[in-house]
Amino acid sequence: MPPRVVLVGPMGAGKTTVAELLGAAWDLPVRDTDADIVATTGREISDIFVESGEDHFRDLEATAVSAALAEHEGVLALGGGAVLRPETRELLASVPVVFLRVGLSDAVKRVGLGSGRPLLLGNVRARIKALLDERTPVYESVATHVVETDGRTPDEVATEIQGLVR
Repeated sequence: MPPRVVLVGPMGAGKTTVAELLGAAWDLPVRDTDADIVATTGREISDIFVESGEDHFRDLEATAVSAALAEHEGVLALGGGAVLRPETRELLASVPVVFLRVGLSDAVKRVGLGSGRPLLLGNVRARIKALLDERTPVYESVATHVVETDGRTPDEVATEIQGLVR
């Protein structure tokens, strides 16, 4: 069985929080591919970026996503950049995917100063805007459903997803 739902979106969208709420509501296990990478490597994601580079991290991420899609029947949250790989987008075509859309203002508030987020080094607001501009069309291309998160609580977002994914 594939995952019940896969959550995608940029940092600050609330993927991990909403995944936990959905898992509790549906009595299903929750998995986060970023947490899988940390558990497998014994290294924080920011350390992998700094010590081994983004390309190496993306390789680890593609492997983690592929494994999770094959093994996990619950709620799955992907890292913000997981959809960048064509092979990952191909795998997502066969599962329900919800894109948690977040606007620039809300994303900046939720992410804060970006400590521990290697892609946000420098001007946090400008980096988030660039990432949103670059990745939103990719998120939209893999999504079965799009759920707006701006100005909403995680509970409200999870409730909407429950209505969309049956």
